[in-house]
Amino acid sequence: QVQLVESGGGLVQPGGSLRLSCAASGFRLGYFGIGWFRQAPGKERDGVSCIITQNGATYYADSAKGRFTISRDNAKNTVYLQMNSLKPEDTAVYYCAVGPCNQLTEGGRVFGPWGQGTQVTVSS
Repeated sequence: QVQLVESGGGLVQPGGSLRLSCAASGFRLGYFGIGWFRQAPGKERDGVSCIITQNGATYYADSAKGRFTISRDNAKNTVYLQMNSLKPEDTAVYYCAVGPCNQLTEGGRVFGPWGQGTQVTVSS
């Protein structure tokens, strides 16, 4: 069974950092794109970043460029999202899913399966 489990969220002050993890099971990384998405209350789901686990190519939404870094450890079957210089507007539930990175900005319609997500709250 293909499954992705997100972790690492929490409460952080503006300017702080968090590292999210996306642990995959039921399939091997190295052949797929893994994307990070977020959804704030009352808003649509937005793509944040994506990595092609075979070659490490990365994609970032404008909101993430320069602050977030996506990486993968194929041996651990895990993808990470390092988030620095966090802002209150980064507050959302963050999800990871399998899909084509070149469609990151399409709202995740062709990505899946979706896990429970991990809550990130940026507040003083």
